[in-house]
Amino acid sequence: MIKIDKVIIVEGKYDKIKLSRFIDAPIITTDGFGIFKDKERQKMLRRLAETKGLVVLTDSDSAGFLIRSFIGGSVDKKYVINAYIPDIKGKEKRKTQPSKEGTLGVEGMTEDVILSALENAGVLCEKSENAREEITKTDLYELGLSGKKDSAAKRAKLLEYYGLPSRMPANQLVRILNCITTPQELSTAANSIKKRDGNLCG
Repeated sequence: MIKIDKVIIVEGKYDKIKLSRFIDAPIITTDGFGIFKDKERQKMLRRLAETKGLVVLTDSDSAGFLIRSFIGGSVDKKYVINAYIPDIKGKEKRKTQPSKEGTLGVEGMTEDVILSALENAGVLCEKSENAREEITKTDLYELGLSGKKDSAAKRAKLLEYYGLPSRMPANQLVRILNCITTPQELSTAANSIKKRDGNLCG
Protein backbone atom coordinates (compact mmCIF):
# COMPACT_ATOMS: atom_id res chain seq x y z
CA MET A 1 0.00 0.00 0.00
CA ILE A 2 1.12 3.55 -0.76
CA LYS A 3 0.45 6.13 1.92
CA ILE A 4 -0.89 9.55 0.96
CA ASP A 5 -0.85 12.00 3.83
CA LYS A 6 -3.92 13.88 2.58
CA VAL A 7 -7.60 13.26 1.88
CA ILE A 8 -8.31 12.16 -1.69
CA ILE A 9 -11.51 13.33 -3.37
CA VAL A 10 -12.98 11.21 -6.18
CA GLU A 11 -16.33 11.25 -7.93
CA GLY A 12 -17.92 7.87 -7.26
CA LYS A 13 -17.79 4.60 -5.37
CA TYR A 14 -16.02 2.70 -8.18
CA ASP A 15 -13.23 5.30 -8.17
CA LYS A 16 -12.94 4.83 -4.42
CA ILE A 17 -12.85 1.03 -4.76
CA LYS A 18 -10.10 1.33 -7.38
CA LEU A 19 -7.86 3.56 -5.24
CA SER A 20 -8.50 1.59 -2.06
CA ARG A 21 -6.69 -1.39 -3.57
CA PHE A 22 -3.31 0.34 -3.42
CA ILE A 23 -3.72 3.72 -1.67
CA ASP A 24 -3.66 4.10 2.12
CA ALA A 25 -5.53 7.37 2.65
CA PRO A 26 -9.01 8.63 3.49
CA ILE A 27 -10.95 8.63 0.21
CA ILE A 28 -14.14 10.71 -0.04
CA THR A 29 -16.62 10.61 -2.92
CA THR A 30 -18.57 13.57 -4.26
CA ASP A 31 -21.33 11.25 -5.53
CA GLY A 32 -20.96 12.96 -8.87
CA PHE A 33 -22.84 16.24 -8.96
CA GLY A 34 -24.39 15.37 -5.57
CA ILE A 35 -21.75 17.52 -3.90
CA PHE A 36 -23.36 20.64 -5.38
CA LYS A 37 -26.36 20.44 -3.05
CA ASP A 38 -24.92 18.47 -0.13
CA LYS A 39 -24.17 21.21 2.41
CA GLU A 40 -23.06 18.71 5.05
CA ARG A 41 -20.49 17.17 2.74
CA GLN A 42 -19.26 20.60 1.66
CA LYS A 43 -18.75 21.54 5.30
CA MET A 44 -16.89 18.28 5.91
CA LEU A 45 -14.57 18.92 2.95
CA ARG A 46 -13.73 22.38 4.27
CA ARG A 47 -12.91 20.88 7.67
CA LEU A 48 -10.77 18.13 6.16
CA ALA A 49 -9.03 20.61 3.89
CA GLU A 50 -7.94 22.71 6.86
CA THR A 51 -6.74 19.74 8.90
CA LYS A 52 -5.20 17.42 6.27
CA GLY A 53 -5.41 19.03 2.85
CA LEU A 54 -7.30 17.71 -0.18
CA VAL A 55 -6.13 15.99 -3.33
CA VAL A 56 -8.81 16.29 -6.02
CA LEU A 57 -8.68 13.39 -8.47
CA THR A 58 -11.72 13.59 -10.74
CA ASP A 59 -12.23 12.29 -14.27
CA SER A 60 -10.69 14.22 -17.15
CA ASP A 61 -14.05 14.88 -18.86
CA SER A 62 -16.11 18.07 -18.61
CA ALA A 63 -18.15 16.73 -15.68
CA GLY A 64 -14.98 15.97 -13.75
CA PHE A 65 -13.64 19.46 -14.33
CA LEU A 66 -16.96 20.98 -13.28
CA ILE A 67 -16.81 19.09 -9.97
CA ARG A 68 -13.15 20.03 -9.55
CA SER A 69 -14.00 23.71 -10.15
CA PHE A 70 -16.85 23.58 -7.64
CA ILE A 71 -14.59 22.15 -4.93
CA GLY A 72 -11.96 24.76 -5.74
CA GLY A 73 -14.57 27.46 -5.21
CA SER A 74 -15.89 25.94 -1.98
CA VAL A 75 -12.57 25.34 -0.22
CA ASP A 76 -9.64 27.70 0.31
CA LYS A 77 -7.36 26.96 -2.65
CA LYS A 78 -4.25 26.85 -0.46
CA TYR A 79 -5.52 23.56 0.98
CA VAL A 80 -6.23 21.92 -2.40
CA ILE A 81 -3.92 19.97 -4.71
CA ASN A 82 -5.22 18.99 -8.14
CA ALA A 83 -4.11 15.68 -9.63
CA TYR A 84 -5.00 15.02 -13.27
CA ILE A 85 -5.39 11.74 -15.12
CA PRO A 86 -4.67 11.77 -18.87
CA ASP A 87 -7.27 11.63 -21.63
CA ILE A 88 -7.33 7.97 -22.62
CA LYS A 89 -9.99 6.70 -24.99
CA GLY A 90 -11.85 3.64 -23.84
CA LYS A 91 -14.67 2.14 -21.76
CA GLU A 92 -14.70 0.71 -18.25
CA LYS A 93 -15.39 -3.04 -18.17
CA ARG A 94 -18.51 -2.71 -16.03
CA LYS A 95 -20.15 -0.26 -18.47
CA THR A 96 -22.09 -1.22 -21.58
CA GLN A 97 -21.38 2.11 -23.26
CA PRO A 98 -18.41 4.49 -23.09
CA SER A 99 -18.82 7.86 -21.42
CA LYS A 100 -20.26 10.77 -23.38
CA GLU A 101 -16.76 11.97 -24.25
CA GLY A 102 -15.41 8.44 -24.83
CA THR A 103 -12.60 8.64 -22.26
CA LEU A 104 -11.74 6.47 -19.28
CA GLY A 105 -12.44 7.78 -15.81
CA VAL A 106 -10.38 7.27 -12.68
CA GLU A 107 -11.77 3.75 -12.21
CA GLY A 108 -10.53 2.77 -15.66
CA MET A 109 -6.95 3.91 -15.11
CA THR A 110 -4.13 1.53 -14.23
CA GLU A 111 -2.41 1.76 -10.86
CA ASP A 112 0.73 3.15 -12.52
CA VAL A 113 -1.19 5.93 -14.28
CA ILE A 114 -2.92 6.99 -11.06
CA LEU A 115 0.30 6.98 -9.06
CA SER A 116 1.97 8.98 -11.81
CA ALA A 117 -0.83 11.55 -11.65
CA LEU A 118 -0.36 11.85 -7.90
CA GLU A 119 3.42 12.12 -8.21
CA ASN A 120 3.09 14.78 -10.93
CA ALA A 121 0.86 16.76 -8.57
CA GLY A 122 3.63 16.75 -5.97
CA VAL A 123 1.79 14.54 -3.52
CA LEU A 124 4.15 12.71 -1.17
CA CYS A 125 3.87 8.97 -1.71
CA GLU A 126 5.66 6.54 0.56
CA LYS A 127 5.21 3.08 1.99
CA SER A 128 2.69 3.06 4.79
CA GLU A 129 4.19 2.97 8.26
CA ASN A 130 1.63 3.81 10.91
CA ALA A 131 3.78 5.31 13.63
CA ARG A 132 0.96 7.52 14.84
CA GLU A 133 -1.57 5.99 17.21
CA GLU A 134 -4.86 5.74 15.38
CA ILE A 135 -8.52 5.60 16.31
CA THR A 136 -10.06 2.17 15.66
CA LYS A 137 -13.54 0.68 15.59
CA THR A 138 -12.73 -0.78 19.01
CA ASP A 139 -12.40 2.78 20.33
CA LEU A 140 -15.85 3.60 18.95
CA TYR A 141 -17.28 0.47 20.54
CA GLU A 142 -15.75 1.25 23.93
CA LEU A 143 -17.19 4.76 23.75
CA GLY A 144 -20.60 3.31 22.89
CA LEU A 145 -20.52 4.76 19.39
CA SER A 146 -20.92 1.45 17.54
CA GLY A 147 -22.24 -2.04 18.12
CA LYS A 148 -24.73 -1.12 20.84
CA LYS A 149 -28.45 -0.44 21.01
CA ASP A 150 -28.23 3.34 21.17
CA SER A 151 -24.97 3.75 19.26
CA ALA A 152 -26.56 5.55 16.30
CA ALA A 153 -27.99 8.28 18.55
CA LYS A 154 -24.70 8.68 20.39
CA ARG A 155 -22.76 8.76 17.15
CA ALA A 156 -25.07 11.48 15.84
CA LYS A 157 -24.14 13.68 18.80
CA LEU A 158 -20.44 13.18 18.10
CA LEU A 159 -20.90 13.92 14.41
CA GLU A 160 -22.67 17.15 15.32
CA TYR A 161 -19.84 18.03 17.72
CA TYR A 162 -17.24 17.66 14.96
CA GLY A 163 -19.41 19.23 12.27
CA LEU A 164 -19.59 16.04 10.19
CA PRO A 165 -22.50 14.69 8.09
CA SER A 166 -25.18 13.16 10.29
CA ARG A 167 -25.56 10.00 8.17
CA MET A 168 -21.89 9.01 8.15
CA PRO A 169 -21.47 5.26 8.88
CA ALA A 170 -19.09 4.03 11.57
CA ASN A 171 -16.45 2.69 9.15
CA GLN A 172 -16.05 6.02 7.37
CA LEU A 173 -16.22 7.89 10.67
CA VAL A 174 -13.04 6.10 11.82
CA ARG A 175 -11.12 7.31 8.74
CA ILE A 176 -12.35 10.89 9.11
CA LEU A 177 -11.70 11.06 12.85
CA ASN A 178 -8.12 9.97 12.21
CA CYS A 179 -7.76 13.03 9.97
CA ILE A 180 -9.00 15.55 12.50
CA THR A 181 -8.30 14.22 15.98
CA THR A 182 -6.46 11.63 18.12
CA PRO A 183 -7.71 8.79 20.36
CA GLN A 184 -7.03 10.91 23.45
CA GLU A 185 -8.82 13.95 22.05
CA LEU A 186 -11.74 11.78 20.94
CA SER A 187 -12.11 10.40 24.45
CA THR A 188 -12.02 13.92 25.86
CA ALA A 189 -14.64 15.06 23.36
CA ALA A 190 -16.88 12.10 24.18
CA ASN A 191 -16.66 12.82 27.90
CA SER A 192 -17.34 16.48 27.27
CA ILE A 193 -20.50 15.68 25.33
CA LYS A 194 -21.53 13.16 27.97
CA LYS A 195 -21.32 15.82 30.66
CA ARG A 196 -23.20 18.26 28.47
CA ASP A 197 -25.99 15.92 27.35
CA GLY A 198 -25.76 13.18 29.95
CA ASN A 199 -26.20 10.33 27.49
CA LEU A 200 -23.36 10.08 25.00
CA CYS A 201 -21.32 7.33 26.58
CA GLY A 202 -22.38 4.34 28.62
